[in-house]
This record gives sequence, structure tokens and C-alpha cells, in this order.
Amino acid sequence: MSMHLRILAVLGLIAATCAAPVMSEPPAESAQPDLRVMTFNVRYPSPDDGINVWPKRRDLMVKLIREQHPDILGTQELFMKQGRYLVSHLTHYKWFGLGRNGNNQDVNDNEHMGVFYNTERLRTINRGNFWLSETPDVPGSISWNQPMPRMVTWAEFQDKATGQRFYYFNTHFPYRAKDENLRERDARIILKRITKVPESLPVIVTGDFNSTPDKPTHAIMTKMLKDAWMSAPVHHGPAHTFHDFTGQPTERIDYIFYRGLKAKDVRTVTTHHGKVYPSDHFPVVADFAWPPSP
Repeated sequence: MSMHLRILAVLGLIAATCAAPVMSEPPAESAQPDLRVMTFNVRYPSPDDGINVWPKRRDLMVKLIREQHPDILGTQELFMKQGRYLVSHLTHYKWFGLGRNGNNQDVNDNEHMGVFYNTERLRTINRGNFWLSETPDVPGSISWNQPMPRMVTWAEFQDKATGQRFYYFNTHFPYRAKDENLRERDARIILKRITKVPESLPVIVTGDFNSTPDKPTHAIMTKMLKDAWMSAPVHHGPAHTFHDFTGQPTERIDYIFYRGLKAKDVRTVTTHHGKVYPSDHFPVVADFAWPPSP
């Protein structure tokens, strides 16, 4: 090759490098961490959501989950038909959960705390549900004048490759502004359950807590657990998560709390197609490392 052609080739390589786009967040296809967790209020299938009704956004939700490929996905406001659709389009995933009324009938007010997991990486050892009431083991129970049942779906998981076990809890707290005292009660019920988990095992709690970080509920949860958004060294996307199908989030109310793990990276995923969004909440994804071997 002549000197002239070599110079042209080098200049072309420099130009191509300078034109390459700068990634504002890590590609979802990056190396899989020890454990990837997602929390996602998927928005129930309301007929009043205009261009964001469930049939128009469900495939965008599938695309988002495929791209992020979480090992565990905790959902809120999930209805049975949504769970069936998602799992039928997601390879290697299963899901479980019980309707908040204590059954699995596909009725309009039967929200599930559906937990999806990657069967190639994880197996369930135990799983169950409890209610955020004075009688947690009574399905569908309500206390303290709450307008509807609130609950937790939980499981003990094991990593197939390493044998590492951990506990996972997924929930959705009351939403009204005046309900902060209820959210505080609910947080204490969850923490009481966590005290029964062996201290040697990691714990993860995901959910829509309907409470911002400056409120007492967050302070209660972080007495025993860490907030992944606050503790991870790397962040991507906005801190706020609820955007009401506008793309402009106003509050951080969706959390991943944990103990016994190392949070490596956390991101809020803002995937959308024009004015169509997968949900009225942005999901939060956190990458974790297992605790060091004893």
C-alpha cells in the first residue's frame, strides 16, 4: 500500500471512531452479573389509557424485559392475563403469584405481586404469600381501614451454578397521600418476616412503595436493608420512576432494597416508542455480586 493510501486509511479510521455514538448507559447485553434484579409496576390493563392501553404496549414491555434479561423480575399491578402474555413471550421464564384477594381468578380488582424468574439460572426452593394486615397469614385480609388488600409474594431461590441461596420479597404499598402511616406499618411487617431469614442468607425486597425517600417508610426499610439506588457506585437514568405515561418522572417510589449482597450498578430504564410506554412507571434494574465465600 502506498504512503498516500495509508494516510487516507488512517484518516478514515479516525473519522469513523469520532462518529461513533457515545453510550449514555451500558448496553443490556453486557456481561451477566451474579444476579440481576428488576422491579416493575406494569400498570393494570385499564381501558382508559388511550394509546397506552395494554394491547398497544404489551410487546414493548416484552422487548424491554428481553433486553434487560433480569434473573428476577418483581411486578406490581399485574393481572393474570398480563402474566400469561408476558411469560408466553419470554423464553426460559416462569412466574408465580396469588391475587391480592387470596385467589387467582382473573377479575378486575385482582392484582398480583407476580414474580418472574429465569429458569436457566435459578430454581425455587420455597415460596408463598402473606398479607400486610394484623393477620398476615389470612389470604385477602385487610386492616387499619385500608381500601383493598395489600400483600407480599416471596420465595427462597437458589442459583443453579453456584448453589447460593437467597430470599426475595415483592410488594405494592398503599398509594394515597394520607396512607403514609399504613406504609410504615406495612414496612414493619415485612421487616419482621425478614428477621426470620437466617442472617447468612442475602435478602432482596422489591416493590412500588408509593413513598419517596424523604418519608418515614424509607427510613424504616433502610434500618435493616440498603437502598440499591443510594448504595450502588454506578447509576444510569433518572432517579424518579413514576411518570404517568408522560416520560417525565416526578417521584422515586419504586425501590430495590437488599442485604448481604454488593450492588454494582443500578439503572432506571426509560424505553418507549414515541408516546407509547411499557407502563406508567419506569422499571428499576440492579446488578449484584454474591457475597464472598466464607
